[in-house]
Amino acid sequence: MRIDNSTFERVELFKYLGTTLTNQNSIAEEIKSRLRSGSACYHSVQNLLSSRLVSKNLKIKIYRTIILPVVLCGCETWSTLWEERKLWVFENMMLRRIFGPRRDKVMGEWRRLHNEELNDLYCSPNIVRVIKSRRMRWAGHVTHMGEVRGVYRVLVGKPEGRRPLGRPRRRWVDNIRMYLEEVGCWYMDWIGLAQNRDRWRALVSALMNLRVP
Repeated sequence: MRIDNSTFERVELFKYLGTTLTNQNSIAEEIKSRLRSGSACYHSVQNLLSSRLVSKNLKIKIYRTIILPVVLCGCETWSTLWEERKLWVFENMMLRRIFGPRRDKVMGEWRRLHNEELNDLYCSPNIVRVIKSRRMRWAGHVTHMGEVRGVYRVLVGKPEGRRPLGRPRRRWVDNIRMYLEEVGCWYMDWIGLAQNRDRWRALVSALMNLRVP
């Protein structure tokens, strides 16, 4: 593609400000890239997470302050969570390194912790809960920007033309409505609800601390 005297190569994906953008507007490649970065970050502190000299509470703090921010950078704008299973697998791998194996009382053998056991041991919200709450918190910020801001116009705007045949893809705003349904506010206008900062902040907290997948 040529614009004035500049030539731009047509590609299927590229990185912009650390974010992977694709010609299909798919978030899958971005999540894969974030997981690779998180794995590289894990290997840099692997000795600490597997050391018996470091307490489990400190290991969790290392995971939440060093590794998790790398994986979740920009997660507020992720449109869907079709890749949430990969995120869960990644987090469970981290938690198994932190908590270690467990000795079976019947067989007397060491085994890996099950997902349910990890969920009981890890008292903090899981990675998907964190993403949902961050996205909902960002939605509240956008609603206060007003019509003069481009982000707000993109959020409430309706594109012209006809969409292609087939089931429409889930939109970013559809996720917000689903989260409100989880906390029992599905029947309310979320843009109007977000104008009450205190109540919106309480909903974000309630969504994060739900103990369900």
